[in-house]
Amino acid sequence: MPSVEHIFANFALHVSLNAEEQRYIQSVLQRKILDKNKLLLETGETCRNLYFVDKGCLRVFNRDKEGLEHNVLFCPENWWAADMTSFSGQVPAYYNIAALETTELFYISYQALEQLYIDVPKMERFFRILAQNGFSLYQRRVNAIISRSAEERYLQFQQLYPKLEQRIAQKHIASYLGITPVFLSMIRRRNG
Repeated sequence: MPSVEHIFANFALHVSLNAEEQRYIQSVLQRKILDKNKLLLETGETCRNLYFVDKGCLRVFNRDKEGLEHNVLFCPENWWAADMTSFSGQVPAYYNIAALETTELFYISYQALEQLYIDVPKMERFFRILAQNGFSLYQRRVNAIISRSAEERYLQFQQLYPKLEQRIAQKHIASYLGITPVFLSMIRRRNG
């Protein structure tokens, strides 16, 4: 099995796992490589897995009635990804998830995670903290959209996603910021 170093370092941010717990967790983790631009989850499907980005980058987005895509989250290395409403309720997803680069993922199924909570109770704490942090990020994002200028949102993007700007297309960053690529170019020139 490929190295689990990154995911166990991520777990160690919030919980301390002994060798037996690590072996058990490793036994339920699955691995997937997703090619660039391929969908991991499509709106309407049920999100059956929770994904950890080992290498690469995912984007979480939806499409409006006109077919325009709106990026709501980027998930580079060491981030977790899912449509959380779909995953936790096992209901149809609102969001799509796609690879911006060839992306290497670890994932755990809904059923395996529920059993993991019973067998390794520390993991329930880990994922509770992860959910709290995700909700906090969501609140800050909503606040930025409604109360900050495009330039302030851009600067916040740079802080949240250091070095990601060089890796992904300008159109995806502009969509995330809620502006056009042309306006993003103007902001970049001013802040360059």
